[in-house]
Amino acid sequence: MTDRKSWDESQYARAYFASGCFWCVEAVYESVKGVEEVYNGYSGGHTKNPTYESSNTGRTGHAEAVEVIYDPKIVDFTTLVEVYFGSQNITQENGQGPDRGSQYRSILFYQSAEEKNIISEKIAELNSELAPDKVAAEVMEYEVFWMGEDYHQDYERLHPNQPYIKSVSLPRLKKFQSKYPDLLKENH
Repeated sequence: MTDRKSWDESQYARAYFASGCFWCVEAVYESVKGVEEVYNGYSGGHTKNPTYESSNTGRTGHAEAVEVIYDPKIVDFTTLVEVYFGSQNITQENGQGPDRGSQYRSILFYQSAEEKNIISEKIAELNSELAPDKVAAEVMEYEVFWMGEDYHQDYERLHPNQPYIKSVSLPRLKKFQSKYPDLLKENH
């Protein structure tokens, strides 16, 4: 499995999100100014060392998740939460788009009381706008991120002609980019 590069913890922070297929989520966050790297993996479950195959059974408790390495001097956690909600169907339970099951559920992982408050305030704001619908995402304290297999890393970038990428990932990315052009890196 891919080793995560060592990041200067005094310069970079980490955030963790699950929102359907990690290929889609990775592509969205990699397009955001201040995000240095995104890794695909698994989080939110009870099984140690999950694999793609075991996670897809829905029995590990894990969701496909991403680890976002970002520069907080350029982009803050609040903006990353905005990106999260702005890049998905926030009322869809147990999946996104065509991807269904607990392994595709939406989860925001917090690492501090401040992050939990940012998430809770955003969900309350969205719930008041959505009523009677509600935000379907879970909010969970971060415990561990299990790195995904090498072939899942940078998947959208490396496989732009793969049918799923063309029909699901790229439309989701393009929709996000059209809604938030001010958040994008110059080369996106």
